Amino acid sequence: MLTQLYPASGDSCALEGLYLDLNLHQQAKAGDVFIYANYISSLDGRIALYNADLGDYEVPTAIANGRDWRLYQELAGQADVMLTSARYFRQLAEGKAQDLLPVGSGEKYADIKTWREKQALKAQPDVMVLSNSLDIPLAALAKVQERKVIVLTASKDGQKIKQLEQVGVQVLQAEQVTGAFVRQSLLDLNYRSAYLIAGPQVHATMLKDDCVDALFLTTHFTLLGGSKISGLVDVDLPRAQVLTLISSYLDTAQNQMFQRFEYVNSV
Repeated sequence: MLTQLYPASGDSCALEGLYLDLNLHQQAKAGDVFIYANYISSLDGRIALYNADLGDYEVPTAIANGRDWRLYQELAGQADVMLTSARYFRQLAEGKAQDLLPVGSGEKYADIKTWREKQALKAQPDVMVLSNSLDIPLAALAKVQERKVIVLTASKDGQKIKQLEQVGVQVLQAEQVTGAFVRQSLLDLNYRSAYLIAGPQVHATMLKDDCVDALFLTTHFTLLGGSKISGLVDVDLPRAQVLTLISSYLDTAQNQMFQRFEYVNSV
């Protein structure tokens, strides 16, 4: 059970369904799209540490846990489309990805799949990839072939674009892939809810144009330290981002807290 800390009530509630009841696919204003991000972080702000054996950054095993993953799945369950990067597909091809893009299979997530069916949503969210390199392994893309895949890029590499289009990927080009371009692309494709699961650089790209509406943050009460790290945002922002806390729940079973924020304005 979870304890509700904010709004302050002290009430207890179950983990399952905590986020699924938010109906994020219905939160967009008329003619708009609702974009939300999700991360798990240590108490000292690490969402990933560099693993020398893998040669890449990964979610630290000290904070990764099944209870947070359940809520990750619930957020995915409400998305029309998931926003990610080419790096995810490279990790997937190398067996380094945390998991295949949800909604997950198996009995544990059957209720989420049933929920999507009742909401008349596709069995799985579509996938939108932000990539200027277009270094996307086709073998990894094949693992999500039952979904619509869109790639946003500033690349003019005709050969790579052709290869992607030949396997059914829709490629949208711009002079620069900005948050505004991403949002407009989502609108043009009639998406109403988009789940941002990419790393800090994509997060920053979206924030620079005020294109993230909500942040779901799991804070694990662990200090990780480290010098080669990733945080929520690892690049300069043109201005500070102001968020307001919407809800907070204490999970004593896993020594962590689930928080929901909304981006309200910039200063």
